[in-house]
This record gives sequence, C-alpha cells and structure tokens, in this order.
Amino acid sequence: MLQASISELTMFRWELADEVEHLARHGFESLSIWRTKLSDVGLEQAKGLIRQAGLRVSSLQWTGGFTGGDGRSFCDSVDDGLEAITTAAELDTDVLVVHSGCRGGHTRGHSHRLLADALDVLAPEALSRGVTLALKPMHPAAAAGCDFLNDLAHAVRWVERFDHPAVRISLDLWQFGNDPALPGLLADLVPLTAVVQVADCRGLPSADRERLPPGHGTVRLGPLVTALVEHGYSGDFEFELIGEAVEAFGYDHVLAQARLAADAWGRRLRVPAV
Repeated sequence: MLQASISELTMFRWELADEVEHLARHGFESLSIWRTKLSDVGLEQAKGLIRQAGLRVSSLQWTGGFTGGDGRSFCDSVDDGLEAITTAAELDTDVLVVHSGCRGGHTRGHSHRLLADALDVLAPEALSRGVTLALKPMHPAAAAGCDFLNDLAHAVRWVERFDHPAVRISLDLWQFGNDPALPGLLADLVPLTAVVQVADCRGLPSADRERLPPGHGTVRLGPLVTALVEHGYSGDFEFELIGEAVEAFGYDHVLAQARLAADAWGRRLRVPAV
C-alpha cells in the first residue's frame, strides 16, 4: 500500500492545529514532525492534536550533528539523540531522521569515527524503544553544515558495515532523484531504507532548498516511486515541499497537488493510496 505523508516543514508558517486539520481534509493520514515546531506546542498537546485528528507520525526530524559543526559538543549531540529517541517513542513513530554533521575540519576517517561512536550509544537505545535511526545522506551541493554523507553508494556501504538493525537510511528523492547511479543501487538501497522524502527539483539540489511539488521540476518521481515499491519498499513517502514557489502557491494548493500525485502513483501501482 502506498503510504503518503506530509512533512511539517511543508506548512512552515502553520501551527500544528492548522496542519492536522488540513491534512485530514486532504485525505492524509500521517505527518512527519519537526522537533522545532514540537517544542513550540509541547509533546503532550501535540500527541492530543494528532490523536484527535486520527493521524499518525511517519517520522521525527531530526537529531545528529555529531561532528560539532553546529557548535555543540559530541556529548551534547549524543544526549540530544537520546532525548529524540524518547520523543519518537512517545509519538509512536518508528523513524528518527539523523544527520551525520558536516566534515568541518575533521579528516574523513575521524568524521566516520564520530558518527560510529555516536551510533554505538544511540542504536541500542533506539532498538529497545522500537525506533529506527534513519541516516540522511545529502547531495554535496545542499549539504553545507549538515552532512558528510554525500553519496548514496557510500551511505549504503557505511550502513552495511555498521550492521545494526536500528540503523537505516532516509532516502531523499529531491537530493538524489536525478542521480544516474540511483537505479543501479535500488536492490541494495531499498532493504536499508526506513523512509523516503519526496520533492521535485529543477537541475541540481542547492542550498536554497527550493523543494517543488511533483511535476514542477525534472525528477521523474512517479517512475522512481514505482521502482522503489517494486524493489520491496513499503514505508512512507513523505512530501517535504519548501521554498518560494510553495509559499506562492499556498499550502492548501500544495497539499492538493501532493494528494493528486500520491493517488496517481497508487493507481499506477494498482494499490490503494492512503
């Protein structure tokens, strides 16, 4: 079954109460929660609003930054990861998105050791709470300050080597949908993929984060969704649509476009779109 979700980042200026009302109206049954917005409303109130609207949480965004690029110490970042795991469990979501952190002044080997050291602490706790840590590789043109995992094949090899059932990958089609290597990686990538983010893109991704609704860029999202499902992916497809075009269209219009795309992809797969 095609499971379509909406990231809170899509409705950047709305409060959670507005988001859950409009998502239900447009036929969505899940959303990806952004921790910044969650802190504004509080965990208990958020749980109540989500439950009342009959929605579920597809993922929680985000934790990480273990290389210190955001100014926090390694221990602070790990502590934040432990807190995020607890929050994900409280929200009944089994996916927590993780950013490795930028390479900064570290050697490549030391960056990898910092990430592995952090996950050595976080992965057992995540497993005990039923949460999957979904590492999110990012295209080098869009990864400044966020991730040193800038290549899908590299990310797949890293997760395979780390070899822990609670560590998987968050695949962003805005980042890598136009990557010519993606089709050849699907057989190895799909079993390791915990969640898929969806947005269209004109040309290469960039730091301005212009994440377009389906059909407004050059990413062949429909065939990619079909290929992912045919290779066995059964998780959520999260629409994360951000930028000036989204603000100009208006959130209701963007939600309607996402719903139409999800329904069309579901029909192509001959499965009901949720």
